[in-house]
Amino acid sequence: MKKSKGPLILHTIFWVLILLFITVVVFFEKGKHSLKDYFLSFGVLGIINVSLFYINYIFLIPSLIKKRKKYWLYIISFFLLIIGGTFIKTVIAVLNPAELLTYTMNGKEHEFTVNQFAINSVFSAGFFLICSCIIKFTIDWFSNERIQRNLESERREMELQFLKSQLNPHFLFNSLNNIYSLAYQKSDKTADAIMKLSEIMRYMIYESNTPTVALSKEVDYLTNYIELQKIRFKDGAFVELSLNGEIDNQKIVPLMLISFVENAFKHGVVNDPAEPVKINIIANQKILHFSVINKKSQQNKDAQGGVGLTNVERRLQLVYPDRYKLNVVNSATHYTCELMIDI
Repeated sequence: MKKSKGPLILHTIFWVLILLFITVVVFFEKGKHSLKDYFLSFGVLGIINVSLFYINYIFLIPSLIKKRKKYWLYIISFFLLIIGGTFIKTVIAVLNPAELLTYTMNGKEHEFTVNQFAINSVFSAGFFLICSCIIKFTIDWFSNERIQRNLESERREMELQFLKSQLNPHFLFNSLNNIYSLAYQKSDKTADAIMKLSEIMRYMIYESNTPTVALSKEVDYLTNYIELQKIRFKDGAFVELSLNGEIDNQKIVPLMLISFVENAFKHGVVNDPAEPVKINIIANQKILHFSVINKKSQQNKDAQGGVGLTNVERRLQLVYPDRYKLNVVNSATHYTCELMIDI
């Protein structure tokens, strides 16, 4: 997984702001300082502040809070860091009073007492430690959010692949049953059925492994499926496929429409020329309207049911959340599925 640059950017912004603040303070302070003054004030004491920041950031928070959940031990360690940093700074100031215990204000020189310097050191150490906590917890929060989003995306992808793997064997099982029936009857249509199945499987295996496909390819897939189904009906199968709109210019998640057509052949009357299966596809730049209407068969019942519609509705929820509307009407004589997708 690619490492985020967010933590580095946030740290850089923080230290740049600190340096800008120091620069402004030095610029407006009316006094002359030696090289030793700058070395001790911003070099040595600065290193101590940076050390406090990263000891807390790298060691204390990950070890005592994140890993071991030792909150009281962390609080004790937090204050020990402040005391330790203050002690070191105060010792350095006592050893270098001219550079660290004097300051200029309004053009006049003033002196810190040791206690005043120690109190200022406590606040400065606390400031850097608190800032390290804020930055650490902020980065961890965004990192956890990113990880959760990635995990959710991976979970959805795995579920989609699982649903797709369910769909393919389900379709293949039904198609092979149909071809078996033709072969058993020694029908001349067997070779054509195998060829159509080959074209369909090529699409399912090789061309549908992308997040979306051209709607025209999905329509070709449906057409091949319909032709394959027609082969197995001795008296013919009557299907009216109507295409309107911008079929060639739109994209759709692959294998999304097949279950509706499959159910029409599986549960409906398809050999009545007066009641053909009606499949209507209308596509524009925003909406895909897809509908299947078939007369219900009283004899062609599947006691086991099918995974098709349950599968496709779950896929719709995953890839088109709040962007689809599925309406199923199960009347006494007809079965109607109407799907609208915001594409």
